[in-house]
Amino acid sequence: MAGRALLLTGAPGTGKTALSLAVSHELGSRVPFCPMVGSEVYSSEVKKTEVLMENFRRAIGLRIREMKEVYEGEVTELTPEEAENPLGGYGKTITHVVVGLKTTKGTKHLKLDPSIYESLQREKVNVGDVIYVEANSGAVKRVGRSDAYATEFDLEAEEYVPLPKGDVHKKKEIVQDVTLNDLDVANARPQGGQDIMSLMNQMGKPKKTEITEKLRQEINRVVSKYLEQGIAELVPGVLFIDEVHMLDLECFAYLNRALESNLAPIVVLATNRGMCEIHGTDFRSPHGIPVDLLDRCMIIRTQPYSLEEVAQILAIRAQIEGISLGDDALPALAEIGGRTSLRYTCQLLTPASILSLVNGREKLTAEDVREASQIFLDAKASAALLLENGDRYIT
Repeated sequence: MAGRALLLTGAPGTGKTALSLAVSHELGSRVPFCPMVGSEVYSSEVKKTEVLMENFRRAIGLRIREMKEVYEGEVTELTPEEAENPLGGYGKTITHVVVGLKTTKGTKHLKLDPSIYESLQREKVNVGDVIYVEANSGAVKRVGRSDAYATEFDLEAEEYVPLPKGDVHKKKEIVQDVTLNDLDVANARPQGGQDIMSLMNQMGKPKKTEITEKLRQEINRVVSKYLEQGIAELVPGVLFIDEVHMLDLECFAYLNRALESNLAPIVVLATNRGMCEIHGTDFRSPHGIPVDLLDRCMIIRTQPYSLEEVAQILAIRAQIEGISLGDDALPALAEIGGRTSLRYTCQLLTPASILSLVNGREKLTAEDVREASQIFLDAKASAALLLENGDRYIT
């Protein structure tokens, strides 16, 4: 996967960012997608290359399969036991929690630590939910609602799962999706166990040490070992850097080196610049990007939308916002969108619909659209107005 990069180039408003969002939806929740803007790297507290490194490692996923000793079943009882506070006062503390679990083969009651009760509350576990509790770490995972509680409704918010089979106490393969940055952060807090879940549980604790290059190399070595043994599977994600022309030579040099690594995501860059200077230098280059990095990229040009495409997008946007369009409204909006920009026309929908209601109409008409466009100026009209009346403004 090393060295794969795409560059989206095109004028403003031609759908570069929309394409990246569509990619993230297509990939789904299990494939890492890390969006960022070029200006995010500039900070007085963190080095530029450190920001890029963190985002690179957020975009590289690891799917780890481990055999765990767990207690799994449908919750039949969830009773916290309270006692007087040993430190005095009027309040009570939870000494332990009794959890009843049921499977197709039997039931079991567990007496668990108060810290596990906090995990049960965080997972919003109730009686009737199917959960599993790891025997070693005490980590709690809510799988879903037992299908015994399913109703006749066709559409519900709950996800129903069947009653677990076998014994309550069993060995089970646990699939854990993490990113390399998750492992970096977890290992930067040197406390707790060495398995993946123990490392993940450390993420909620406040103490944090610096993530050094030596630590990352050690994590890479362990990850490579997991990959060779077949315990883990690498899931290369997508790192999307918008406004990439805002990066400087130091960042571009880092990107060149990072793309050569075996642990590298697919990098998608986007810019709306033509021939311009590389940020922080006097060198002019296409899109403000050094030629050696451009040579690594597959360059995709985005074209302006046609009037038909503008009309289709505006119709979808109006439907999402719940705006009823008259027969003459959509052609008028498309004409304004072709003359100005799609972004301006999308923003014009809401004030135009308000004007339509003020004028006593249930549907948006071309007259409402034209009235709104005269009140709210687009960028080109505003610039022309400044040129005509420049002497009236303070310069």
